[in-house]
Amino acid sequence: MSKRTAARKTGKSTPALRDNPQVEKVVRGLRSLVKKVVPGTTETVNAWGIPTFEKGQPFCFYMAGKYHVTCGFHYGTSLRDPQKLLEGTGKNLRHVKLFAVEGLKQKGLRELLRQAAGLKGKPTMPGMSGKRTSR
Repeated sequence: MSKRTAARKTGKSTPALRDNPQVEKVVRGLRSLVKKVVPGTTETVNAWGIPTFEKGQPFCFYMAGKYHVTCGFHYGTSLRDPQKLLEGTGKNLRHVKLFAVEGLKQKGLRELLRQAAGLKGKPTMPGMSGKRTSR
């Protein structure tokens, strides 16, 4: 197991978080925002070690990069996005890049989170369901 994989599985800080305090602030803010906007949300770690938010089933995840945090939506193509926040070209996944804590206040982000958590009838994508609860 690589150091990076071990860090994800143990919940310890990843290099991106240690190297850039701004990214760590965005992650903490995003976790807080998701749990505030979608009460009852649990945070898990999926099969690839990616922190995932679930409410009945997984609805979004985040990945910390060197300079930003990616907030991804499993069925982003099914979400209404009048503010044009979503990026990506995959079959289902879409994401929002967050470069600073102020990005969490973007008009439309809260609504995307609510919509994603409220999607019903979509099958859980393989590997996206959490294996264990974190934090």
